[in-house]
Amino acid sequence: MKTLKKQEIREVIDELEKLYPNAECELNFTTPFELLVATILSAQCTDKRVNIVTEKLFKDYNTPEDFLKLKEGELELLIKSTGFYRNKSKSILGTSRILVDKYNSQVPDTREELMKLPGVGRKTANVVMSNAFGKEAIAVDTHVFRVSNRIGLANSSNVDKTEEDLMKNIPENEWSKAHHLLIFHGRRICKARNPQCELCPLRGVCFYYKKTV
Repeated sequence: MKTLKKQEIREVIDELEKLYPNAECELNFTTPFELLVATILSAQCTDKRVNIVTEKLFKDYNTPEDFLKLKEGELELLIKSTGFYRNKSKSILGTSRILVDKYNSQVPDTREELMKLPGVGRKTANVVMSNAFGKEAIAVDTHVFRVSNRIGLANSSNVDKTEEDLMKNIPENEWSKAHHLLIFHGRRICKARNPQCELCPLRGVCFYYKKTV
């Protein structure tokens, strides 16, 4: 399947680095557990909204033990504005219980262990591994999926294959950085509905742009 050539991929990553030199996780957290909770809350929700909710939430509840003092309905009220709050409340409390019972209240640092926790899929596990534990990973969210397939860093109609393409096409020591660069680009220029191609420095190589001009 067609993707950009190796040299073009290098140019894309270098160009995005120039454009977003400070690209990093935009969820606010101080511990791996806070990041895990914030990432669960971020499903179908903006990081901006999650940060508003967690700014208050983490003042009173920022350990698994703290959350286990809450009933599902109480937590639902605290996180309601993030959407899907019933499922998220179940996941957070279920995860908190497992962390206390099996992991001495510590968040595990491997994808396999993280994905055993309620509400934690591959994307969430990759976010936590990458940002809390400094392990190279590419979490394919809606922005990474859209931007990488538009540009030509990947060529796939599903998330897992997109992650495989990116892992194959980008050097491993740049996976986490590339993940943030693609998210920043998706939020600021390569938007879902009205991509601002006229502002994009990747026009010269981008498959999507070449198809639309």
